[in-house]
Amino acid sequence: MCGRFVVANVASELVGVLRVDVEADELPQPSYNIAPTSQVGIVLDSIKSEPPVRRLEVARWGLIPGWAKDVKIGARAFNARSEEVEDKPMFRNALIKRRAVIPASGYYEWKTTEAGKTPHYIHPADGSPLFFAGLYEWWKDPARADDDPARWVLSCTILTRDAIGRLGSIHDRMPLFMDPDFADAWLDPTTENVGDVLDAAIDAAPDVAETLDDHVVSAAVGNVRNDSPDLIDAVE
Repeated sequence: MCGRFVVANVASELVGVLRVDVEADELPQPSYNIAPTSQVGIVLDSIKSEPPVRRLEVARWGLIPGWAKDVKIGARAFNARSEEVEDKPMFRNALIKRRAVIPASGYYEWKTTEAGKTPHYIHPADGSPLFFAGLYEWWKDPARADDDPARWVLSCTILTRDAIGRLGSIHDRMPLFMDPDFADAWLDPTTENVGDVLDAAIDAAPDVAETLDDHVVSAAVGNVRNDSPDLIDAVE
């Protein structure tokens, strides 16, 4: 799973390789302890534009499907198992037309041992951006008036897959890392063979995983109120 991650720069500084056309006006500030329901930057190709326009938008982390009665459901849908998204009603429609890439600097995972749970920070060894495959949805808040600009909520989820290699020794799941070479096909809302693109992304993810480093960090990251650069520092 991926329940906490880091964006050490404004998201716009991480997405150059994805060739974004339009950026949202107020992107989230850097954060070293992003938790579900936080606002995060996501890249998507606009469905309403022809050809699609690639946008960097701000989304609530935790997918809220269009049929949801309130936002609370999103708190349980911050991750989606890549092997299940084609069948689960929560994610199936988003997979067909609303796929996203979530940029990050790294993420946290907790390793369970006899002594308890130890947080690890997992990140690219060369300091380059990390990209997660994701899905997004627009949800209309029925409690707000039609002319209220806040009536539409953009939300997202991060896909996961079985962990491999060293990462598998930390946790049995890992984010579905998106190789930038697959990003165009993944983001394009006109892509018809979505299952094939998903399978290709799953197969390519281990290549990205092998480039990642990890180290133990302070247990302070377990408190969502803590948010400072020293959270990613290695500890003994």
